Amino acid sequence: MENMQNVETSQTVNPFALPADRGALTPAEARAMFRSGLAVPTAGWSRGYAQANLMIVPRELAFDVLLFAQRNPKPCPILGVLDAGEVTGPLLAGGDIRTDVPRYTVYLDGQKVAEPTYISEYWRDDLVTFIVGCSFTFESALREGGISVAHIDQNVNVPMYKTNVRCEPAGSISGPLVVSMRPIPASRVADAVRITSRYPAVHGAPVHVGNPAELGIGDLGRPDFGDPVQIPEGHIPVFWACGVTPQAAVMESRPALAIGHAPGHMLITDARDSDYLVP
Repeated sequence: MENMQNVETSQTVNPFALPADRGALTPAEARAMFRSGLAVPTAGWSRGYAQANLMIVPRELAFDVLLFAQRNPKPCPILGVLDAGEVTGPLLAGGDIRTDVPRYTVYLDGQKVAEPTYISEYWRDDLVTFIVGCSFTFESALREGGISVAHIDQNVNVPMYKTNVRCEPAGSISGPLVVSMRPIPASRVADAVRITSRYPAVHGAPVHVGNPAELGIGDLGRPDFGDPVQIPEGHIPVFWACGVTPQAAVMESRPALAIGHAPGHMLITDARDSDYLVP
């Protein structure tokens, strides 16, 4: 980890013409594009395959992160763990966790110092990777159910907000719940709840419907992560627990080193959405 005090944010590299149907790409094809330098949000990519958040920490912090996730399963549903120094596993067969996410975030003492497209220069043999469920996984089910997803339709990143809801702390880790927001037609909110509740491993049902002020969110047009979306007439803001929650905890708890995905720039896994569907 040389020159970590003077790291500059990487610029987006786009050596590709984006495919007309990103949803038709296999996870391996998508990861190969990211490994080659493409850095874009992944909503709508690799239809039918689960996407995931990342939290990578030194082994000495791993138990606290695991306990934090166990105590806060709604925002932190763990799909898999790579042991210290491991860079691949069953969820990304043949892949490399250091290169196969379109963009990462690097934190030193809780401060974001870089958003690189690769983390090879930061890699250490004591780093443990937590792969955490992502709500992008159930968006295909929403769309198949006739419920549009605003950030996909508007071609922006999903908006995410820190809330006034506190997560249960664990050891040295504490922080607020982060939520993602999708506008849902008022007549379809019950359907959205029903559809997403069948995916508990990727955040499941919403944690809040309606008034954002009840979560301490003052302005939906100013998300803490991601991009604002236009809320069509007749739609209601609906909020799901978000896997960026561990990064908000990192910012508050200030460990010496932590690495996550850049919000909205997810690991596309080899697991099927249906693997996480419950009857």
